[in-house]
Amino acid sequence: MQPVKLTFLTDWVARGQDGHFVIKRLRDAETALTPAALARLKAAGRPMLGHGYDLYFGWSDERIYCSELIWKVYERGLGRRIGELQQLRDFDLSHPAVQAKLRERYGNNLPLAETVISPVSIFNSPELVTVLDR
Repeated sequence: MQPVKLTFLTDWVARGQDGHFVIKRLRDAETALTPAALARLKAAGRPMLGHGYDLYFGWSDERIYCSELIWKVYERGLGRRIGELQQLRDFDLSHPAVQAKLRERYGNNLPLAETVISPVSIFNSPELVTVLDR
């Protein structure tokens, strides 16, 4: 959704599939998410509001994609790395639909060395625990 903006949880869930969602938080949230820490997280995210969505998954701040936003906010606000950074070449890009989308977006200049963070990497991070699965 364009641009990067705050979204009510109910609106976000409504865009999903069958109303299913999972909420995770830092494994040590009770001690780590102090009022000062929450202020740093908000301050880290505020400059990205209004930026366009990054369909090319670049690692700059010019445009931002969903998991990049989360990773950068926690890293910049708290020095926490939620998920493992990868390069585009680390993913299985062999499916025909993926190949077609890559050709559409990049032509013959596929940036295999581009730093990326996937939603799955964040979701599976040992830094997080599930607090609700509905």
